[in-house]
This record gives sequence, structure tokens and C-alpha cells, in this order.
Amino acid sequence: MSRPLRADAQRNRDRLIETALAAFGHDGSDVTLESIAKRAGVGIGTLYRHFPTREALVEAVYRTELGKLCDAAPELVRTLPPDEATRAWMDRFVAYMTTKRDLGDALRAVIASGGDPYGESLERLTQAVTVLLEAIDRTDVVPLDVLATLGGIAIGAGEVGPSDGMLDLVMNGLRYRP
Repeated sequence: MSRPLRADAQRNRDRLIETALAAFGHDGSDVTLESIAKRAGVGIGTLYRHFPTREALVEAVYRTELGKLCDAAPELVRTLPPDEATRAWMDRFVAYMTTKRDLGDALRAVIASGGDPYGESLERLTQAVTVLLEAIDRTDVVPLDVLATLGGIAIGAGEVGPSDGMLDLVMNGLRYRP
């Protein structure tokens, strides 16, 4: 088991992940690690200390975004009425899918190198949706159906624009009791 990072090292790591996310979204997968380090205000050695390969950085960015999304579900349920929490999480899911799309080429390179950035994704996402469905008392709904629907909306949103109307439609469907 590894020791926790010192506070300054953790700040550097977090800043590198945040900067890399923005860089991959803006510049695509061709962005250099040197430019990411420079934008983050750290030396290239600091970047390599935290992420020995480009693939390790990409995977850390992806897993960080996945963690933010999945960890948001119970927090939203604690702080908002259940239907508002569920709808707010749906917005976050679409944003997460946009991030995943922005990282697409970089994630494919991770997979080609033998990495598995998606290894825990489905389980974590299913757990998050289950928390939300329980909160709105819709345990009769299959979490994977919700994820597939939201995934389709996120893909469509990239093609046709904002997804608010589509997400509202799904939320209204979840409110409906046959």
C-alpha cells in the first residue's frame, strides 16, 4: 500500500490532472506532456513522477472524472430533493460523456497499450444510478437501462446541441408510475 502524498505533491497531481483534462479537450490527443506540465506550472520531472507514461496520465484523468460523477450521486441525494438530485446527476453524466468523447483518441491509445481505463466504469456507474433510483423510489427500473438511455442522449447531444429537453423527458418518464 502506498503512502498518501504530501499536500504539495497532491496539489501538483490534482493540477496536472485538471490541466491535462483541459488540454486534451482543447488540443486533442496530440498535446505534449511538456505543454501540460508547463500549463500546470510544474516541471516535466514532476509530471513524470506522478504519471510515468502518457497513458497513465490519460487514465488518471478519465478515472478522476468518473469518480467525480459517481461520487456526486449520494452527495446530490443528501443535499437536494430526490428528483432534483437525479436530474442534476443526469446533467453531470452528459458532461462526463463529453469529457470521455474529448479523451477518445487518448483513451484508445491507452487501450492499445494494454490498459483498461473502463475496468471499473460500469460497476461504479451502476451503483450511482442505483442510489438515485432508490432515492426516487424507482427500484423497478433497471440501472443499465437508465445508463443506456443517458448514453444515447449524450451522443445525440453532441450532434444536435443541448440535451435539456431530452433529459427532462427521461426524468418525466421516471416520475410516471404505471
